[in-house]
Amino acid sequence: MTSGTPITINPPTLPAPTGFSHAVLAGNTLHLAGQTALDENSEIVEGGIVPQFRQAVANLLAPLSYVGGAPEHLVSLTFHLTDVAAYQAHGPQIGKAWRKLLGPVFPALTVVGTPGLWQPEALLEISGVAVIPDAQLRVPA
Repeated sequence: MTSGTPITINPPTLPAPTGFSHAVLAGNTLHLAGQTALDENSEIVEGGIVPQFRQAVANLLAPLSYVGGAPEHLVSLTFHLTDVAAYQAHGPQIGKAWRKLLGPVFPALTVVGTPGLWQPEALLEISGVAVIPDAQLRVPA
């Protein structure tokens, strides 16, 4: 377990954040900042809600795995969607992507419709909280 001081987590596999952290580790609880579908070039992936879902989840998992966590350590997720109907219409494809990336994990989930996100072309943003067992936790130096 970490000391009482929260530790910012910004894995090198994600674009460098400006004005925020990708995650903050407090004890063995990891608070995951909202992730959109930014690719390695800091551009939102094209192709609609399903590819954006895949990329946003992959981005969310990056800081989790960086500190030794895994999808089964997620305790809650919040989805902000600019088009709830598109998300619902693509439920089977999103479910397939979920199972591939997250496995059989079903944390507490909140889904919120919103008129827009920070990047206008983003269709969703996903944030979450994970609790990582002390034996698996890797605290970056």
